[in-house]
Amino acid sequence: MLREVTAVRYVTPLREGGSMPGLVEGDDHRLYALKWSGAAQGRKALIAEVLAGELARGLGLPVPELVRIDLDPVLARSEPEQQIQEQMRASGGLNIGLAFASGAFNFDPLCFEVQAELAARVLWFDALIGNVDRSWRNPNMLVVDGELMLIDHGASLIFHHSWASSAGWTRRPYDAGDHALGRFVRDLAAVDAESAARCTPELLAAAVAAVPEEYLVDEPGFEGPDAVRAAYLERLGARLAGPRDWLPVLEVGA
Repeated sequence: MLREVTAVRYVTPLREGGSMPGLVEGDDHRLYALKWSGAAQGRKALIAEVLAGELARGLGLPVPELVRIDLDPVLARSEPEQQIQEQMRASGGLNIGLAFASGAFNFDPLCFEVQAELAARVLWFDALIGNVDRSWRNPNMLVVDGELMLIDHGASLIFHHSWASSAGWTRRPYDAGDHALGRFVRDLAAVDAESAARCTPELLAAAVAAVPEEYLVDEPGFEGPDAVRAAYLERLGARLAGPRDWLPVLEVGA
């Protein structure tokens, strides 16, 4: 389960990404990039953020700590821009935060080399969750103390935006043509068996369990949060079960 934090101070907007996260200080005296529950992308983006982020962690991939952040809308008074104020006021209560890495800078695939095995493991993970937001134009990766860190998975798991037609997603091929790490990957098949073996039912269940129950209530077509969790497990389990022909075939060194 995610650790609980209360926002005690709003610092500044982080003017990157469609949801424009905010930098806040928690009652633990740490800084977090807060993903607004009242943003236009809605709670599904936060569900994907948590589920994919915790799944990545379980696979041994580098991701920041994710926490539950309780936000008092009164903190919006310190933000001068009206649009951001409105988003903050719409996000009172539960939000999701990513531990802020001081001194981090955005990953540039032309300036930073990535070890081939790590690149393949990241690409495999993105193919599993259908992450469409790891392109060379917008890598959604940071470099922290010389090491890669994966962030921003809200655009993955797109099947949950239309549960009625989601069964077909389990076999949908992943297009890695403009993946930010594609040029570093040498043998994606070599990491397939190992990564799939690490994606145990227990690991999937733990990642799904980390999603706050508040984001799963009132989901149309489901009796309650437990039924929604079961649907996520079924879809991801079916995608893993194989054949994993959704994995892309890369031109080595492209």
